[in-house]
Amino acid sequence: MRKRIAAMLSSLRAYLPVVCSLSAAILLGPSLGRAQGATPQPAPDFLHELSDSFQALTRKVSPSVVQILVTSYGPVPEGGKEEAALIGKQHVTGSGVILDADGYIITNAHVVAGAQRIRVVLSPATGGSPRVVLRSTTRVLDAKIVGQDKDMDLALLKIAATGLPALPLGDYNKLRQGQVVLAFGSPEGLENSVTMGVISSVARQVSAGRPMIYIQTDAPINPGNSGGPLVDVDGNVVGINTFILTQGGGSEGLGFAIPSAVVKFAYPQLKEHGHVHRGHIGAAVQAITPVMAAGLGLPQDHGVVVTDVAPDGPADSAGLKIQDVVVALDGRPIVTLPQFQALVTLRPLGERTKVEVLRGSERLTLEIPVIPQKDELDRMVDLVDAEKNMIPRLGILGLEIDAQISQKIPGIRMGSGVIVAALTATGESQEIGLLPGDIIHAFNRMPILTVEALRSALEGLKPGSPVVLQVEREGKLQYVPFEIE
Repeated sequence: MRKRIAAMLSSLRAYLPVVCSLSAAILLGPSLGRAQGATPQPAPDFLHELSDSFQALTRKVSPSVVQILVTSYGPVPEGGKEEAALIGKQHVTGSGVILDADGYIITNAHVVAGAQRIRVVLSPATGGSPRVVLRSTTRVLDAKIVGQDKDMDLALLKIAATGLPALPLGDYNKLRQGQVVLAFGSPEGLENSVTMGVISSVARQVSAGRPMIYIQTDAPINPGNSGGPLVDVDGNVVGINTFILTQGGGSEGLGFAIPSAVVKFAYPQLKEHGHVHRGHIGAAVQAITPVMAAGLGLPQDHGVVVTDVAPDGPADSAGLKIQDVVVALDGRPIVTLPQFQALVTLRPLGERTKVEVLRGSERLTLEIPVIPQKDELDRMVDLVDAEKNMIPRLGILGLEIDAQISQKIPGIRMGSGVIVAALTATGESQEIGLLPGDIIHAFNRMPILTVEALRSALEGLKPGSPVVLQVEREGKLQYVPFEIE
């Protein structure tokens, strides 16, 4: 389909002078048209073929695109201002795309932030024939958050459905500037909408404070498109639409999507662990400025320079030194700091990366292993004993909060409870809705202080018994209700 659409677009460009001439005749007035004997001409066949191809592509992609309805609580606007003392329900609409036929959906983390309830509206399979799809034919299912990563702005949802139409992730390395793409989603709540444009940039760093690299597109994206797919003409997901830059609040042709390479890296980890393990080589780098290059006597005034090497870390063991200028990773030239961070962070853990550096006038190639970059939650997992800390009926590994752990959790509301250090492979935690990092403070109004107390309370319940956990998530308290199976 890609070659066919490209050929038709090429033919369309050849036809543009004729179109412009006809437009000029119309603008100059009807008399000119009559004097030249102009009569309406049927559209060339390739225009019909181009239109048919985009319709076929839309029919292929649309069933895999979902609308996401999020209910949360927050400040209610009053008199044009948000009053912190007035709290009410808030409703957010976003988009998502099915990546697995068993009900796994990727979206943006900001779409489901603070969610009390998440519902997914599945697109009906229309076969492309009806012009109007009745609301009664749509399916609306509750969804649970399986995992999320705020820095990447990705969240993985799970719904109780199978046999769903899933879309494949495209090869980000094959993406090119000027390539035709389609953006799908629910802008302003208008579900299953599609727009068309081109790739404006395959790797755009929006600001120095954002190390992430995004795909920039002029395909119209508006609020509500967040989390929806950006697809190529083969129907592959090349990006997840995430934000726009705008002066007036609407689309101005500056839309940005998370590259498929990032999604491909994060998806299996979100599915298995609930969060993402990033890689690192035990070294810190910084963007080179002309002043820095002159002051340090660096061999070039651009690129990235090593500013720190962790003692006894992978980079140190491989021979990397402070003031080494990184010029390539695995044969790819390194020009910017985000390039370096992306190539290291998204590399499969355990693999070795070839780092080419300039050390004065000498060019060296070092092989450095990529190891997991651990955050506080990862360090807590290291403290967990599978047998001692397992809570089978919740499908989690829990860790009691003491004074030492409490200091590592910024903004914790209470200094006690059981933190969800990890999810188990049984799947109960996904059905219940617990996430790594959640802190369980109470069970059916009974305060929870230890893993043993929580495990004992759950084991004494019969199937069908109601359970309500008071959970602290990201500094906010909420209830997680479910029934024992």
